[in-house]
Amino acid sequence: MSRSHAEGSDQPPESPISTFDKEEHRVDMAKHPEEDDDLEKGMKIESRLHSEKDEEIGQKPLDPNLVDWDGPEDPANPMNWPKSKRMGHVTLISLITLVVNLAATMYAPGAGDMMKDFHQTNSTIASLSVTLFLLGFAVGPMLIAPLSELYGRLPLYHACNAIFIIFCIAAAVSTDIGMFLAFRFLAGCGGSAPLTLGGGTIADVIPQEKRGGAMALYAMGPLIGPVIGPVAGGFAAQSIGWRWTFWILAIAGGSLALACLIFMRETYGNVLLKHKAARLRKETGNLHLISKGDLGLSPRALFLHSIVRPLKLLLFSPIVLLLSLFAAVVFGQTFLLFTTFPTVFEEQYGFTTGTSGLSYLGMGIGMILGIITFRLLSDKILTKAALDGDGTMKPEYRLPLMVYLTPVMPIGFFWYGWSAYAQVHWIVPIIGTGFIGIGSLFVIMPIQIYLVDAFGEYAASALAANTMLRSLAGTFLPLAGPPMYKALGLGWGNSLLGFLSLGFAVVPIFFWKYGEQVRTRWVVKL
Repeated sequence: MSRSHAEGSDQPPESPISTFDKEEHRVDMAKHPEEDDDLEKGMKIESRLHSEKDEEIGQKPLDPNLVDWDGPEDPANPMNWPKSKRMGHVTLISLITLVVNLAATMYAPGAGDMMKDFHQTNSTIASLSVTLFLLGFAVGPMLIAPLSELYGRLPLYHACNAIFIIFCIAAAVSTDIGMFLAFRFLAGCGGSAPLTLGGGTIADVIPQEKRGGAMALYAMGPLIGPVIGPVAGGFAAQSIGWRWTFWILAIAGGSLALACLIFMRETYGNVLLKHKAARLRKETGNLHLISKGDLGLSPRALFLHSIVRPLKLLLFSPIVLLLSLFAAVVFGQTFLLFTTFPTVFEEQYGFTTGTSGLSYLGMGIGMILGIITFRLLSDKILTKAALDGDGTMKPEYRLPLMVYLTPVMPIGFFWYGWSAYAQVHWIVPIIGTGFIGIGSLFVIMPIQIYLVDAFGEYAASALAANTMLRSLAGTFLPLAGPPMYKALGLGWGNSLLGFLSLGFAVVPIFFWKYGEQVRTRWVVKL
């Protein structure tokens, strides 16, 4: 019988935070040959780590009925898959995330044509036709996260891909506004799967010290997708009609869903070990075998236990609450800003429906520059900070870029608002949106990877909480856009957004200095 044992208690950890504190990843010098200057320090770190591990093994007995991986090099562990297979999963998930986020705004340039087809004149209905998709992003994780605890991530990817495709097609053929709004919401529910599970999948297959690059690729979806969506959607709506934007999304989603069926495998360790324990019980006849992390709950009890986990994290973890609130404000501000683009660039600067989508490129270019910067620096900052310290790679080492670059976002709001108000050349406000793109990226990205690093196997629940709050803000804040700008104008309206984001700039500074204390003091029992 091929089976290994857990080191330590046979009970699952009380919380993701305590798990991280007890088993934080250390810098592996063998994996970082570029750190030759710190070799001696790295050897000391590894020596201390092995000493601690030997001491732990000597103190705690092993449970012979506990099923774990067959050692650190077990090929069944997704972390030990070939690099091409692991990066293939990251790439597929990133592409799916991109497509579902394209769906959030790709249709926006054609919203006016849709309103005419359905004989609607209410501007709130026009806004809801775009933002109800984001409401699906908020509701979907409530079911997706707990179901993934029961059945794994892979079945949820497949099922939700199908839901997204079906309701994109339904939106394309809808015949009245009620049908259309309902189908947009349901497509958003299906599209929320990669946002809920993607960070957890990356944590399953990518070691912490290399996670920054993978998260940068994954972040292109939620950050770049809503920006480039209107660029493609504008030309599609003008040339072949607004309904075809949904057919294009369904075709792209269907192609990726087929690739997922062929190439993707389950990555969630708890579910894989549960399957392994079931197989060993059948092969050996030992009915006492259980997998590491098995809570001993019935499927119904486990589902109910898991469904409240994101809400518990959101309500009782200061880390999840404050960082998710900051991400929600930034996400909502971005979509609220989008409500001004038709007025500014079509009415004020004379852009057509097709070319109006190009006004989003300033923000897109800013985000791309930010992603490149994040990918180049994030892992290096993490590794260097760990080497300069005690060798522990703490989640807080992901925050320096956020601390220094968050203030770029309010600069962008002031720039965009007052240049558009003054009606200077159209390129000037677009440059301002580029700064907003850079600043928003260095809020959303570090928050996501911080939550993944801090909550480990419960990353999906932490990200579900983050996605719910962020998507609710993206749904409802844009509805305040038209009355706000009508009352304050473009200059002071965008200045208000700038002051709001500037006020939140203290959040990353606080967690950079005191995040570790908060993690250890406010432990949420999950």
